Amino acid sequence: MKKLLFFMLMTLMSLTASAQSADKLYEEGKKLYDAKNYTEAFPKLKAAAEKGHKKAQYRLGRCYDKGRGTTENDQLAFQWYQKSADQGYAKAQYELGKCYKDGDGVAKDKKKAFELFKKAAAQENADAEFALGKCYLKGKGVAADKAQAKKWLKRAVSNEKGGKEILADLRKEATEGDEDAKAILSLIGK
Repeated sequence: MKKLLFFMLMTLMSLTASAQSADKLYEEGKKLYDAKNYTEAFPKLKAAAEKGHKKAQYRLGRCYDKGRGTTENDQLAFQWYQKSADQGYAKAQYELGKCYKDGDGVAKDKKKAFELFKKAAAQENADAEFALGKCYLKGKGVAADKAQAKKWLKRAVSNEKGGKEILADLRKEATEGDEDAKAILSLIGK
């Protein structure tokens, strides 16, 4: 019985140490990534991602997606976004939705993109709320529904985390003649 208890305690301590090291690697990698030191950030993020850290998996996907600290690779970006999204990380769900929408690293699938945008929007991700609103507006992956489009687009531009940027981009695009941006601004009354 003592041996079993000792074994269980050692296993628990090992798992805790592994999680802590993944967290530490992620934090170090994130700091370097945010400082745009992608070459040094990449190996730390990769190590944390390989240990199952969902935020590191998302950032590693971004590295592959944008060629930051490594060679751009849509398939690897997709794979790392998928791992993070499977753990419920909203930013990864949004990016994975974009992969399906655009066919980056995977075959285009508007329905799958819509479902992923919906999952991330349910977690109040402003970019996903905006993408979801556009899906409803254009009938991409779902039947067109102007009321749902308006609801999600308004929610996106009102979101405390990113809404101002979305609205500013829309206004800029509208002044440059983008008809979709003009239609969205008109729909949401901005």
